[in-house]
Formats: sequence, C-alpha cells, structure tokens
Amino acid sequence: MKAAIVHAFDRPPRYGSMDAPQPAAGEVLLRVRAAALSQLVRAQANGTHYSSGKNLPVVPGADGVGLLEDGRRVYFAFPRAPIGAMAETVAVNADYCVEVPDGIDDVTAAALALPGMSSWAALQERAQFQAGERVLINGAAGASGRLAIQVARHLGASRIVATARNPAVEDELRALGADGFIRLDQPADALTAALRGEIQDGGIDVVLDYLWGPPAACILDAVVNHGHGEAAPRLRFVNIGMLAGATIALNPGALRSSGLELMGSGLGSVANRRIVQVVGKLLQAAGPAGFKVDAEAVPLSEAEAAWTRPSAERIVFTM
Repeated sequence: MKAAIVHAFDRPPRYGSMDAPQPAAGEVLLRVRAAALSQLVRAQANGTHYSSGKNLPVVPGADGVGLLEDGRRVYFAFPRAPIGAMAETVAVNADYCVEVPDGIDDVTAAALALPGMSSWAALQERAQFQAGERVLINGAAGASGRLAIQVARHLGASRIVATARNPAVEDELRALGADGFIRLDQPADALTAALRGEIQDGGIDVVLDYLWGPPAACILDAVVNHGHGEAAPRLRFVNIGMLAGATIALNPGALRSSGLELMGSGLGSVANRRIVQVVGKLLQAAGPAGFKVDAEAVPLSEAEAAWTRPSAERIVFTM
C-alpha cells in the first residue's frame, strides 16, 4: 500500500510503499479516505510531542475518515503503530471508530475532528462546563481556537472572550460568536490589566489555553487577589497547547489568592474512548450548528511538499 512515511524526525515524511497492516483481535481494517495534518501530527512526526514514538520508520497521522469492510463510513482515531492515518489502510481498535453522519463530507469531517474535539473535551470532560458559564479562549485565531468559539457557543456559553495576537482577526472571531476580544500584541502589564478586567469584573469561569508561554502567565497573574476578602469563585484553567512556549513563570499568589484550578486536556488526561465519543458528538452537531472550518484537500502523494508549506487552511490528505 501507499503511505506518507517518516524516515527521520528532522525531515518531512515521504510518499512511498509499505506492507498493509493485518487486524489483530478486537481491531478492524479501514480503507482511509481523509486524514488531517494537525499540530499534534506535526509534533508527533518530528519527535517533539510527548506521545511520539522513538522507532522509525513510522507513518504519521492520529485520526481520519475511512471505510469499514462493510462499506460504513467512520471517523477513526489511534490507529495501531507504526502505521498512522496517512496510509491507504490502517488497523484500528473497533472501539475507536464512530460513524460519520450523512451531510458532512470526508475532508470536512477530518478537518473538524481534532480541533473541535480539543475544546469540546476540555469543556465537558475536564472543566465540567455548564451552560451559562463564561469562557475565555486564549489563542483563538487558529483552526482550534475558531472552533472553540463555535463549540462554546453551541454548548451554551453565556459570554465568550477571545484573545489573538493579530487585531485584524477581531471581526472574524466576533462573527463566529466571540463577545469580547483582547489583543495579545501589547506589553505584559497592559495585557494583564485587560485580562484582569475580564476575569475579575466581567467574570470568567473557564479558560481554554492554546498558547501557554507568556500569554498564559499574564492570565494567571490576572487572577491574583480574585477573592477580594471572600472565597473567590472557581476559575478552571485548561491548557490544551503550547504554541507560545513550553514553560511559564507561575506566580504562586495566583494559586493562594483565587479559586484557580489548573488542569490540562489531551492524550492521557481524557480516555481514548471518550475522545472518540466526543468527536462523534461534534460531528453530529456540525451540520445543525453550522460549524465552520477552512480545509484544503491535498493528495497523499503530495505530502512531502505540503508538509512544510504555509497554508491558511487545514491541510487534509486524501487517498
């Protein structure tokens, strides 16, 4: 079969041939139709993600859309290593598949799945979000952040505040459902003050953090003395990504003087089965809710060239 194959962590995968997998007990064989190129997949393929394997060669790809042997179209995740989703055929635990509803095409389903799951799982599985609560999305300009706005609105958020470095995206984010916008391209003191105004005056119940690094540190500084002499309300801070840096300087006063609860959402903090179930809910809601994602379909044979070129849309490899 054909696949995109990683031969070295410092090089993009190359299109080539390898033996197709054989299903083990409890697994199903899938003919892959579409697999998205996400930040997770990039990090796994270059060896920097905590879930990356160490043995090469390997086929990247965490999830995708494919056909079962009986013709049913499903979303799948966690294909058995070393053959990830960017191959013509994968072996997958039968529990890690969920049917794709009619009315959503392969490319859109693949493009929606991981970025949409990241916020849905963070809100419902980790933060135990309730309709009517208020959400701050830190790093809302990317595909995941834009879907987070739409997911939070669909799940019943009463107020959504988005942050982004580029002020030019404000109107776009508001059109997706954001009620407020904070620019990240300002000095740390000014950013912290703007965040404090939202957190302590307007009120924020859940932070979805796609950035970590300095922007996250400013959010945590903004919650200091949140209690004002009384027990502060809960503020669940859920880290999902680290696009702005892998470390922060954490002010311990944020932990002692507020209702801050720090947690993360990702592989290992949410069970694999639950992740797949969340994607199933997301895909069922996508049509009625009108979830939007910009996707670019690229033949798998062009994976090496497409891997490193910039794209404003989510690249989805098709087989």
